[in-house]
Formats: sequence, structure tokens, C-alpha cells
Amino acid sequence: MTPTPGTPPTGPGRPRRPGRRLGAAAVAALLLAAVPAGAAVSADAATPKSATGPQGQKLTVSATTGLDPAGAKIRVTGEGYGTTSGIYVALCKDNGANRVPSPCLGGADMSGGSKNSQWIVPKGDPYEGELALPFGPGGTFDVEIEIRSEGDGLDCADVPCSVVTRADHRASGDRTQDVRIPVTFAGREPGEPGGEGVDVPAGTVSYKPVAVFTSAGKPLDLLLHPDSKKLYVGADNIPDTADTDERGLYVLNPEDGKAESRITDAPGSTGALRASAAARISGPLPGDGVVYNYPLRGVGSAKAGDTAATGVWLAGSTITDIAPGTAPGTVLVAQGAKLSEIERATGTATRSLTLPGGTQFAADHARGAVWFSDFAAGKLHRVDLASFAVTASVDLPGTDSIAGFTEVDPASGAVWVGVNRSVLVFDATGKPVKTLVGKDLARDAAFDAAGGRAFVAWQDGGDLSDPANDNNGTLTVYDSTDFTPAAKDLSLPGNQTQLGAASLAVEPGGATVFVTSPAEGKVTRLTRQVSPLVTQAPADRSVRAGEEVALTARAEGTPEPSVRWQVSTDGSQTWRELDGATEPVLTFTAKSAQDGYRYRAEFRNDVGTTRTAPVTLTVTEATGGDTGGGNGGSGDTTTGGAAIGGDGSTGGDSDGDGSDGGTSTGASGSSGGSGFSAGSSGSTVGGGSVGGNTGAGTTSGGSLAATGITVISVTLLAAALLGGGLLIHRRARRRTSGLA
Repeated sequence: MTPTPGTPPTGPGRPRRPGRRLGAAAVAALLLAAVPAGAAVSADAATPKSATGPQGQKLTVSATTGLDPAGAKIRVTGEGYGTTSGIYVALCKDNGANRVPSPCLGGADMSGGSKNSQWIVPKGDPYEGELALPFGPGGTFDVEIEIRSEGDGLDCADVPCSVVTRADHRASGDRTQDVRIPVTFAGREPGEPGGEGVDVPAGTVSYKPVAVFTSAGKPLDLLLHPDSKKLYVGADNIPDTADTDERGLYVLNPEDGKAESRITDAPGSTGALRASAAARISGPLPGDGVVYNYPLRGVGSAKAGDTAATGVWLAGSTITDIAPGTAPGTVLVAQGAKLSEIERATGTATRSLTLPGGTQFAADHARGAVWFSDFAAGKLHRVDLASFAVTASVDLPGTDSIAGFTEVDPASGAVWVGVNRSVLVFDATGKPVKTLVGKDLARDAAFDAAGGRAFVAWQDGGDLSDPANDNNGTLTVYDSTDFTPAAKDLSLPGNQTQLGAASLAVEPGGATVFVTSPAEGKVTRLTRQVSPLVTQAPADRSVRAGEEVALTARAEGTPEPSVRWQVSTDGSQTWRELDGATEPVLTFTAKSAQDGYRYRAEFRNDVGTTRTAPVTLTVTEATGGDTGGGNGGSGDTTTGGAAIGGDGSTGGDSDGDGSDGGTSTGASGSSGGSGFSAGSSGSTVGGGSVGGNTGAGTTSGGSLAATGITVISVTLLAAALLGGGLLIHRRARRRTSGLA
């Protein structure tokens, strides 16, 4: 059984530096003869890319950019892998160094027939054969895999992806076999705005609770006034505080929830004022104030500062729904299945219609319609506002249980009907277009017409004896055109339906949302957050040593994201932050030692982290070739700066561990003798200055070390250099970058 392959590392190996002029053709020929065919790493995006692993493994991928999202075959080869443990080869989400990838394309291969991944094992391994391929001599392999941009929980348009090797399931915690090479698909090329989301996709929208208001009793309905910007809350008594009368219409400051006004009294059946709850808000009055229904048959209006509401008491049965009428002084009311238009000043019905059944409706004045829901019969009726007659009826499937809501999207005229754990969406003609399914009960919907977003409040059933209930509700946000999720779902702890339905109010633009929880006696204020989205990304740069480099990256997000620039000196295998590099533009003076370095900007805010795709800096020698390794500049680690001859300095890296330097070849005498001092790895040529005792010549700057090329013997190299009459001297020009 083959489990899912593990963590992808990122990045191609450091590109080989352009060759440098040596003092004699014979020396150049000798050095080139020592390079095995195919060992160089190309920086061209259209050519194969290679990367080096922590134990010297070399991984090469035949193509890494512009891949067909629908599917592409790539060749993957490796050498130098351990022959005592198996590895997987696959395309995975790249979670960075020392982190297991998840997920990987293809998942677990239980048959050995997967085209998306390969399993390579030592010769004689029990799995060798149908399930796994054996390593070749020297820990080599050569396989083909098929990859695509999306599948098996992986979407490379949203997250960074790499072709990786990693230890197989028998050593899943072993990171020594991790080697990774980033790949991109057509439409998501390096440098494209958007960026690579680390924890969430770039530009992910979410909502965050920022305040809880408990100043309005048991909230039943909400309206954010479009002119005064005051938050109106219709409220009833909280059962747990029965000794205090909390009924009424509250006017809250939407920022802090403080009650600026409270209207408790409204005319009853005799016309006398009495304390009343505010059950459902019909709509706003010009400038300030609202029209609302108060139990059982009251229609009132009030604004901030009023001591009591003005209103009328209707004849007939209890009002079950209310909405603005067709004229400024009228309202539409439902009293069970009876729909009427009422004059607010007198309570007189100007026209009425009795439908087959139902209690709830939504008015679409822009299209002259009322949509009346009959949940018991499973019907949605369209009433023409001009004729006040039913002109169409459509089925409401699955309505034999809990009724939720009926609302109209003002932008499109689409009708959203909440039924049990679903929302049924019909277009403006009544044609079913979408069913949205949630894990809780659909209780209310609100729309941001300007932003094209629909917000749905789902409440838990509240009966914890039912396994489907957990006492937590949910807020979901959808694109109101294609109904795709437009924000991460937000859990609403404790929001359950036992003591009343939740309601919503959305600020124009959708930056702020208010949601009620009657069971908890609170209104929660939510604000929109957006993870960083890259709007400007850097591109690969080719410069001469000594030239100024400026890399620019910008991103937008809420809250405003911060930026940190990062550098990789080993082909994206590891990254570190540059000290003080916290501005959108990174500037420094290029040095030869920085050839092949990779840079990226990382943007962070409270929602997530987004990175630009890595870009490669190519540095060629300035005219005259007067510089060699030098320091890394910009806080970068200098690699491969070994000296051959000259002052006898050792060519390890600037971190002092010599890990990037390869073999350092130098003389102890000041005039450049023939002695040699070994570097830390002893496996690659460290590079350095090659010249005569006059100091003339050019530098190699560790370019061979960066390629991982096998070295000819030190003795042979020394003989060749001395036989050519060459004396070696290293000359390094130190330069500061402003970001040391």
C-alpha cells in the first residue's frame, strides 16, 4: 500500500554562472573537461531545472513553467539518492523546508499503476516489482509522471506546488530525502499578480467578530439606516431576565453598540400607548427612523429620540410579515395567507388578496412583484403588484419541515428561500437556478448589491440530543451571480434557533455585517478581512556586478499587509529574511557572489501570508572583471568565494561554515604558491581568483561549486595550473549594499 507522497520542497538549484575568462586557454579546456555532460543547471525557464538535496542528491525536472493545467507529462530524474530507503516522486503542495506536503496529486497508490506519482526503492526491496521501481546505480532514477493543476484536494492556482522527492511511508518523518522544484501552470506564471498563498489562497475574504452588543434585549430584527447610519434593533424580553422589561425598538451606535435611544411604547388596540416589542422592521424612513411591526397587529414608526412610536392597530389576525408598500405612506402586510396594502396613517387596507396558503413574503418593487412562500404546501407564488393577482406558482421542494426566510436580491431580482438546511434560489421569473446546502438551518439572508454578495445566517437546531446539532451557527457569503463562496465560512458559537431566528444587516460595500443571536441576547459586529493579494510582482533580473538592483512588490489586503523580503542562496531550498528589508522596493548593489540568488517578497496580515513567486538574479562580470566573491550584500550569504593562490585566504561561505564553498584551493605565500587548503565539503571546486602575481586576471567566484559538479583531482588541477605558468592571486572589491 502506497500512502500519499510527502512534503514538497521548493525550488530549482542555483543556476550556473556564466563562464569567466581565464588567463590561458589550456586551463579553461582542462576545467571544462572535468565537467560531466548535463551537469550545468540552466536558468532558462523553458529548459530542465535541477535542485540539490540536503545530502547532495540531484533532482531534475524536464519542464517547470507554462504547463498545461489540464495535464502534462514531465520527466523526472535523480542521482545520489540513498540506496537504503525508498522515496516518492510526486507533485505536491509546497509547504516549505522541513514541512510535510499536503495534499499531493494522485493520493495513495495502492496498485502501483499511478501515473501521477512514482515509488522508487532499493534493489531487493520487498516492494520492488509491480508496486515500486528500483534505484539504478549510484542512487539514480528516471521516471515520467503526469501532473495537472488541480485534483485530489490540490489546486496549484491557489497554493505553491512543487515536484518533490521524499522518503516513503516507512520513514515518513525523514526529511533528508526532501528535494523540491517549483512548477507553475499556464495562467499562473512567476511574477503574475495574485501571489502564492501560504496558509490560505491569496485574496481570501473572511469575516472577523470585532464587537458584541448586549444592549438591546433579545434582538429579533435589524436594519442599518442608509442615511443616518444608525443601527435599529427590534427586540423582545430575554427569558432569563424576566424581572426587567427589555422590549422595544433600540437605536444603537453601530461602532460600539451603545443605545442612543429606545422606543418602548406604541398604540395598542384601543389607541392607548403600551409597552411593546418590535417584531419585524419593514424599512427605513427618509433621513432617519424606521417602520416596523409590533405584536400582535401593530404597524408603527419611530426615529432616534422619540419617546413613543406612532402607529395603528389592524383588524384581523396576527401580522406575520411586513414590507414597504407601493406608495410612501403604505406598507404591505401578511396576516397569514392574506396579503394587504395598508395606509399607515389610518390602518385602512387599500387592496387585499388571499392566497392558497403561506405566512411570509418578499417584495421586489423594481420588478413589480411580491414572492409569497407557502411552506406547508411547498409552493412559491408570484403576485403582480400592479394587478394584485397571482401570476405564477412554482414548487418549493423539501419544505415539509422548518420554514426559514424569503428574500429578494435587489440587484438581480433572484428569490432566495431558506428551507431546513438549504437555500433555494430562483431567478426573477421563478425558474430554479441553484440549491445551496448548509450544515445548519437557513434563517435569514441579506444582500450587498454593490459588491454582488449574498450573506446567509444559518442557525443550529439547538437540540443537543440530535447528532446533527452542535449549538453553533454559521455565516456564509456567496457571489450572488454564480453562487460560489465569496468568503470563508464563519462559525457563530451559541447561535441556535430555540429562542428565535437570527437576522442580518449588511453595510453597503460589505465591509461590516451585523448578525443577531436571540438565544444569547446579542448582536455581533463583524468586519471583513482580506489576505494579501499581490498587485505588483518582481521579475527576473540580469545585471553586471556593481550595478544597482531594484525589485518591487506590492500587495493589497485588509488589514494593510506588511512586507518582508527574503533570499535563497540554494535554489529555493531554504529561505531567510533580509535584515531591514521591509519596504515595497528592495534596492542593493549587485555582487558577483549573488549570481543565481533568488528573491521573493512575503506579505502578511491577520488573515494569512502571501508570497510573490521567486525571481532569479543573474550577475555577470563588470567590464574589466575586477571583482570576485566579496560579501553577499543585502544581507545575503556569500557562497563559493574560495581563493586559489594569492594571499592564502580560505574560500568558505560568509556564514563561516564553508558549506557553500566547496574545495578551497589557495597558497600560504603572499606571492601565490602552489599549496592547497581543503574547504568543508571537499567535493566541488570552490572557485576564486585566478591570475598572476601581478594581481591581473579574472575571478571564478565559486560558479563550479554552485553547480555541484564533480571535481577533478586537486593534484591534477595544481599541475595543470603550474604547468601553464600561472600564478594565482585573488582580488576582492568590498562593496556595501545598504542592507548589510
